[in-house]
Order: sequence, then C-alpha cells, then structure tokens
Amino acid sequence: MSRLIGAKIEAKAVEILKDNKLKIIETNFNTRFGEIDIIALDDQVLVFVEVKYRKSDKYGSALEMLSRVKQRKIIKTVHIYLSKNQQYQYFDYRIDLMAQTGQEMEWIKNAVDGM
Repeated sequence: MSRLIGAKIEAKAVEILKDNKLKIIETNFNTRFGEIDIIALDDQVLVFVEVKYRKSDKYGSALEMLSRVKQRKIIKTVHIYLSKNQQYQYFDYRIDLMAQTGQEMEWIKNAVDGM
C-alpha cells in the first residue's frame, strides 16, 4: 500500500477509535521486529491496533492479510513496547485489527491472541 493511502486509512482508523472514546497514545511504533500502527487506551486496557487495507477483495480481504507470521511479529513488538513503557506494564492489553476492503472498515477486537 502506498504511504499516502496507508496514511489516509490509518487516519480513518484513528478517528474511529477516538469516536469510540479511545485515547490515542502513539502511532507507528517501530522495532526491528515490526511496527504497531496505533496504540490506544480503552479505559484501563491498552489496545494495539494493526491496520490493513485492500482496494478490493479480488485477491482476498484485508482481514486475510494478517498471517500467523505477522501475528507473531506484532506480539513481539507489543512485548518490546511494554518493556520500554513501564507505566503500562500492569495494564491488560488486547490486539485489534482494523481492516478496510474497498470503502468498508471493519474493527475486530482481540483479533490476535497475544498471551
């Protein structure tokens, strides 16, 4: 996905999270293992959000782009984030997916089991 399209889709995801009363803590957290697109706070739950986009479902939906390998990278990146941000070490957390195929964005809470 081009950077411009990616930025627009991530901005849309941020707005949906904010509309649902989540507080955005950080975007585009990078490590050598990978990136977490959005990190937010939902009351006392830390939410790590992976954002995926597909123009159409001709070659599969955006939901199908979250492979096992990508899930393992996200989990490693979550653990690095928690180790670097001690203030959140005792928070519960979940990993969500916001996937847009065409114009439709779907938000799947607890899309990845990080425990």
